[in-house]
Amino acid sequence: MWVSCLDMEGVLVPEIWVNVAEHTGIDALRLTTRDIADYDELMAHRMQVLYEHGLKMSDIQRVIAKMRPYEGAVEFLHWLRERGEVLVLSDTFIQFARPLIEQLGNPTILCHSLVVKDDRIVDYQVRLADQKRAALRAFQGLNFQTVAVGDSYNDLAMLRAADIGALFRPPANVVTEHPELPVTYDYAKLETLIQSRMDELQDAAPVL
Repeated sequence: MWVSCLDMEGVLVPEIWVNVAEHTGIDALRLTTRDIADYDELMAHRMQVLYEHGLKMSDIQRVIAKMRPYEGAVEFLHWLRERGEVLVLSDTFIQFARPLIEQLGNPTILCHSLVVKDDRIVDYQVRLADQKRAALRAFQGLNFQTVAVGDSYNDLAMLRAADIGALFRPPANVVTEHPELPVTYDYAKLETLIQSRMDELQDAAPVL
């Protein structure tokens, strides 16, 4: 039995904070987990920028409402569902993710949450430290074989722990620093990579 664990932003949908930066003209919000490995450092930066510019939750939600999944993302999820269970593991926030997850056919998502007061984002709550790797390990403990796909620093532990781990459309710095991980840039090649590794692992499995 297989379970696939996918990052959301950069793999299935565009980066939310980058879209907010483009719509607001606030370039300081372009930084993502592709640029800063320490998640708390990144979020502290974002919270400060939101405060300085008076950006509200509703401002961000209006940007998200205009966003769409990557072309081919829904079909890729359907392809994976034919081979097992599919789960989205993301370091985004449920208040951001809901409209995009609906467009993806409502796959199960595990992510974090925001603390919002009077339309202002005042804090964030991390569901679990290193949640992506922890969730993947839990599935392995339930005797699932695992696929993991991500694009950023915060995905690396999950990718390394998976039976099949791959980078999808990562930035050049992540590729350069982690040459041990396979890289693909379109869904068709990603499907080929995953299927090939599934077949290899099945052929290598002992006959009972």
